[in-house]
Amino acid sequence: MNITGAIFDCDGTLVDSMGMWTHAYEWLYDHYASEGAPMDVVEPMALAEACELFHDEYGMGESASEVYETLTAHVRDAYEHDVALMPHARAFLDELLAAGIPMIVASSTPKRELWHALRVHGLDGYFTGVVSTEDVGGRDKEFPDVYLEACRRLGAERESTWVFEDAAFGVRSARRAGFPVVALFNDHDGRREEDVRPWADVFCHGFSELSLPLLYDYERPSLAQGAPLRVLVIDGSPEPSSPGFVAALADDADYVVCADGGAATCRAAGIAPDVFCGDSDSAALEDVAWARRAARTCVSFPAEKYATDLALALDCARHEAARRKAPLSITVTCASGGRPDHALVVVGLLAGLGCASARIVEEGYEMRIVSEAGESRWELGAGAVGKTFSAIAVAPGTRVDEHGMQWELSDKSMDLLGDLGVSNVVVAEDAFVACREGAVAAYLLNS
Repeated sequence: MNITGAIFDCDGTLVDSMGMWTHAYEWLYDHYASEGAPMDVVEPMALAEACELFHDEYGMGESASEVYETLTAHVRDAYEHDVALMPHARAFLDELLAAGIPMIVASSTPKRELWHALRVHGLDGYFTGVVSTEDVGGRDKEFPDVYLEACRRLGAERESTWVFEDAAFGVRSARRAGFPVVALFNDHDGRREEDVRPWADVFCHGFSELSLPLLYDYERPSLAQGAPLRVLVIDGSPEPSSPGFVAALADDADYVVCADGGAATCRAAGIAPDVFCGDSDSAALEDVAWARRAARTCVSFPAEKYATDLALALDCARHEAARRKAPLSITVTCASGGRPDHALVVVGLLAGLGCASARIVEEGYEMRIVSEAGESRWELGAGAVGKTFSAIAVAPGTRVDEHGMQWELSDKSMDLLGDLGVSNVVVAEDAFVACREGAVAAYLLNS
């Protein structure tokens, strides 16, 4: 995705100051011996507006301006002595600066205090300016005005200007206004992930999980049409399929994503991946070095991340399909050997992918997600006769048909992860499994 600008929130995003603001309001309430307003009420508000509320509704101070000056003096001191820079924030800003991407701050905090916070942390040189909600008539971040004004001052295109936010209301209003949004979520500011994640284009738990290659790789979903993009994802199973087998899969793919430990298999098979992604913690150094040289694009992540390397690889596949405006057909290999918990997660990721088709292919078996929303029918073919077949429901309310099996099913309800469809046998060349509702993980074993 092209990037023409970057708009950063300050408090809770660049600097770890949300706790400071909570304490500052509590300090103010104590200072004026007032009950004060709840934090969720005042947080979205411009500071001047909040101080008017404190004076008018809670009787603080001789005037709203007195309350304002009392509070901001306390805040400036706290920025200087009590507030830390968010981990890895400077490194990410350096990355954007080196790439020539213009940056600006958009905040509910007044400009005087914003500049003070940036200066005391040595961040002022990164930004072309700051925009406060006081610059847009005091309209808080429940409205997109401050982001729109920041974008105007950057002279950038809205669709390619990223907004970096931590608060749900900010993420939501920026996304609704058409900006791509990074949600920087932490576990100590009282946010709820479910309030933030649905509105984020990129959701992460800190700057260490961000990089320019990640943002360049991102593409919003678009209306898919035409032939599916066939993507092969080569994962890092400790028991991978053979290089020759994987090379044959790659020959049938339009796009190849190598996930971390899959570098060894790619190297052995002579496959130059389109993307190499992951944290490089489960691959030998020489394999990682080879993959970084061979791949067209590299997207790196820290070892202490929340998502698995496979989940990140699937994101790369989704983004490429979106760029091409094509349906996505996913094949994953070298993903299910070794740990059984990993194998279960692979099935879960594919079941939730929501693409045109999703399967695991190893030398010992093939598994396809057959669902009402994706590939709803799998014709097993003549080569399946005599092989063992299993279908396991991976969504509630699943109903299936199985034809050409030793035990046939017709519009049969299946319990989630139940054993009804386990260890059937294919007996006819026209055998198929079809999903009327829900989804099944359908396995065809080669031995």
